[in-house]
Amino acid sequence: MTERLSDVEARIGTVNQLSSVIAAMRGIAAARAREARGRVDGIRAYAGMIAHAVSQALAFLPEVERRHIADPGDGGGGRGARGHAIIVLTAEQGFAGTFSERVLEAADAVAVGSGEGGVERFLIGDRGLSLAEERGLPVAWSAPMVAHAAQAPVLAGRIVDALYDRIEAGRIARVTVVHAVPGGAAAVETTARRLVPFDVARFPPATDGIPPVLTLPPADLLARLIEEYVFAELCEAVTLSFAAENEARMRAMIAAKTNVEATLGTLVARSRQLRQEEITNEIVELAASSSTIA
Repeated sequence: MTERLSDVEARIGTVNQLSSVIAAMRGIAAARAREARGRVDGIRAYAGMIAHAVSQALAFLPEVERRHIADPGDGGGGRGARGHAIIVLTAEQGFAGTFSERVLEAADAVAVGSGEGGVERFLIGDRGLSLAEERGLPVAWSAPMVAHAAQAPVLAGRIVDALYDRIEAGRIARVTVVHAVPGGAAAVETTARRLVPFDVARFPPATDGIPPVLTLPPADLLARLIEEYVFAELCEAVTLSFAAENEARMRAMIAAKTNVEATLGTLVARSRQLRQEEITNEIVELAASSSTIA
């Protein structure tokens, strides 16, 4: 079937519209990534305040009690627990390249070393959930990824509630969060951070300054502070993952823009060729008509 100029021009219009959509998506992704990165410092400052409070609370407890509170598998509601919860933060929306695939692969690598206690995957993000179903990976708990950076505390709170329900029920003793981090130039960079057992060694007991006045037993206070610190770490992980997801989407849109421009160039060249052919045919027909009349 002969290609017509009108068909090529219609395709050029469609490609131009697609180019505008790609540019808009790239701009939205850039704005969301920038907003998320801007919130990280505030989250880390909050975590720093909780960390200082943890150091002060540790000063009131002997070493044995510090270990007991830090490790939920060592006594308490989690006695004998061996399970490993892996929180996997993936993308909620598409057009982010291989973002979710890379995070799932990093989580699988963490799961390999989980031992005999088994793994419970906490999968965040619809795209990651779909991939997990395709691969036959069991998912213990799931939730949508945030659509805006400001929603990170709400999601972190939901994850913490689900985690501690399982910790208190004696189902898990370890918790690791796996997520992407922003700043990668071309590839998705991931990291895995242990949340539980809580690393008490990171917070040496505070021995300077005026001791705080406590209104709770030191053990109860420390347990609540640890839960709050885990919440802060999850807020940071969700925010970083959201920023990285949008950076991946920006890279995907840049690649798409390059492909669209190449396609548009080919179509424009083809339209010029067809237009020239139409003009040539019209000239030939006019010349033939003139010869017949003469």
